[in-house]
Amino acid sequence: MDEAARTARNTADGVSESAARAAREVRVVFSRLRRRMRETYDPGDLTPTQTSVLSRLDKDGEASVSDLATAERVRHQSVAATVAVLAERGLVARRPDPGDGRRQLIFVTGQGHAFLEDRRRAGEGWLTRALEDECTEEERHTLLAATALLERIVRA
Repeated sequence: MDEAARTARNTADGVSESAARAAREVRVVFSRLRRRMRETYDPGDLTPTQTSVLSRLDKDGEASVSDLATAERVRHQSVAATVAVLAERGLVARRPDPGDGRRQLIFVTGQGHAFLEDRRRAGEGWLTRALEDECTEEERHTLLAATALLERIVRA
């Protein structure tokens, strides 16, 4: 879709062109940033899906495969396979659900927490160096202000 068609559609939707353009540009930049951050990890690292499941468990706490499938918006079988790989690598483990003996709860192991922390440090280290090398002090302050705006949008 060309720019004129986007503008016409956004105007018809009651969305300002500046909001639509900002949304597109933020999405594209975040996608590129995510890709660059992934490049800082070892090639033998986890897939994006495995990382997402492990990160969700780390953030939200233990969950069943069904809960994870719902949260990740994927099929139960896909999450079960993902959890199996994570368990095989020692990053997650299972325990019986005290409220329902038929279910198992998946949780992040100490090794899983360490793995995620190493990834975060690697990505943050790359980003810190890039910000230091590529941006002025004033530009870094502008980025800090922009992150506050983005956080407000995320929480809306």
